[in-house]
Amino acid sequence: MSQPLFFAHANGFPSATYGKLFAALAPDYRVLHLPQHGHDPRFPVDDNWGNLVDELLHHLEALGEPVWGVGHSLGGLLHYHAALRRPEFYRGVTMLDSPVLTFADRLMIRAAKRFGFIDRITPAGRTLGRRETFADPEEARAYFAGKTLFRSFDPDCLDAYVRHALAPKDGALRLTFDPETEIRIYRSVPHLSPGRPRQLKVPLAVVRGRHSRVVMPHHLRTVKQIPHGEYLTVPGGHMFPLERPEDTAALLREVIGRWRGRAATEASA
Repeated sequence: MSQPLFFAHANGFPSATYGKLFAALAPDYRVLHLPQHGHDPRFPVDDNWGNLVDELLHHLEALGEPVWGVGHSLGGLLHYHAALRRPEFYRGVTMLDSPVLTFADRLMIRAAKRFGFIDRITPAGRTLGRRETFADPEEARAYFAGKTLFRSFDPDCLDAYVRHALAPKDGALRLTFDPETEIRIYRSVPHLSPGRPRQLKVPLAVVRGRHSRVVMPHHLRTVKQIPHGEYLTVPGGHMFPLERPEDTAALLREVIGRWRGRAATEASA
């Protein structure tokens, strides 16, 4: 019987963009997700992402059974904070190029917010003024394919982004992920945490893309504090789940399979 796996996407990338990854996890895992985090008016983006975590917990509670939490970037940190608050909702958490922030990281973020340079240490500054409309899918695909962030995307993932991140509006195609919401998410990146790493009660793996500039070697220190924490490195950069979706699915199967085996052994001991 398949087990539920709840996926949370990166900022600005609707969940449907990851369709090839989801397909590679079937039929063993029943992948659940929200179309877009941060767009439910009941849970507006606030500082430290408290409402975004509430939004995630709201949907997890409705499932009535614990999940394997998997998140990319923004999504990984949401799952980590949610698991600190409500560990009973989880079997384990995998963070795909999403850091468990150190105390020094959080001090820097707090200072950046207070003194107005948060746009320089997050992608918010690069998001300002981003092109939002396109004449047709072909124009959009050519535009995104020329951007560094998308250059190494699996072709199917790039097609999925063009198909699902744009929708017709006023005679053109417009981004469905509200740019203002995307910027607010970057600007409100957490400098507070609902708990300490050593307090996490479920297994957690941080998977870093080898060329990432988001998860850095110093983040290993916080992962080491987690009772059942793992730190893994894979080929690619920050967007490796969309660059290598099938390899990412294989890694998730390996990590979760190892956790399931350990849980079965402990239960029979």
